[in-house]
Amino acid sequence: MPDTTSNHVNKRLVRLRDEGGAVALGRVLTLVVLADERDVEESVEAANDASREHPCRVIVVAPAAGSSDGRLDAQIRVGGDAGASEVVVLRAFGPLLERTDTLVMPLLLPDAPIVAWWPREAPAVPSQDPVGAMAARRIIDSTVAKNPVDMLANLAGTYAPGDTDLAWARVTLWRAIIAAAIEQPPFEPVLSVTVEGQTRHTSLDLLAGWLAARLRCPAEVVRTTSDDAITRVTLERKSGPIVLDRPDGRTVTITQPGKPARRIALPIRALNEALIEELRRLDPDEIFEEALIRGLKLVTARTAA
Repeated sequence: MPDTTSNHVNKRLVRLRDEGGAVALGRVLTLVVLADERDVEESVEAANDASREHPCRVIVVAPAAGSSDGRLDAQIRVGGDAGASEVVVLRAFGPLLERTDTLVMPLLLPDAPIVAWWPREAPAVPSQDPVGAMAARRIIDSTVAKNPVDMLANLAGTYAPGDTDLAWARVTLWRAIIAAAIEQPPFEPVLSVTVEGQTRHTSLDLLAGWLAARLRCPAEVVRTTSDDAITRVTLERKSGPIVLDRPDGRTVTITQPGKPARRIALPIRALNEALIEELRRLDPDEIFEEALIRGLKLVTARTAA
């Protein structure tokens, strides 16, 4: 639909539903994706996968090059192309990009929560972005930003309830395994924590922040040349360390004094898996807030020699 408006796109959606017999009653949310052109297809694919668990309307807004006029081109994807969702891709030109909220408002599902997602670079204050201000949840992905650690630090300084980071969803299984390991005899306090892994991967920082805040102990991030996100977590206790080692990005080996080593499958989470995880809750995540606001302040970092 070249040179159109959001209202015309919405009318076309209604006609498509009437013609195809599809209904929007099962949609549980509207996912607004604010993407660069290079991220559009990957974002749509991840959203389609997520829609099988969270049926939704996906609205992708991307800047279009080649014109300074206020023009809007649109594409609608339904059926097999769109999973369990309706996908609208809006390519906006010129001044239309300054008020993205006016582009998406006619397309929002009535009485359904709004989730905003920035697949790469996020605004300085997500909660004050025109779309972010309307959203119950605001998702960034600091792991793929130009400056991942800076983006995470910025989010910590501008956090508002509802903000989250896909880097946090990528440590959910790590958190479960670590908690299970700690809650076994001899029930000693953890004296210090070290999290090792890929230089740019901010999941290291969030996991270390969570452990520092929860265990009330010093935490250190060691950045290495590995390409496999988190590669090792060491929790020092009086009787000896608990070590969780994942050198291959697929399987973690857990060792601790007096017990046989255990191996558990722990593959690196893909984008669609992290997005599905974050869409499971539409209320503020207090544990993430604690790790981000209180925990990160307790974490030191260094680069491995």
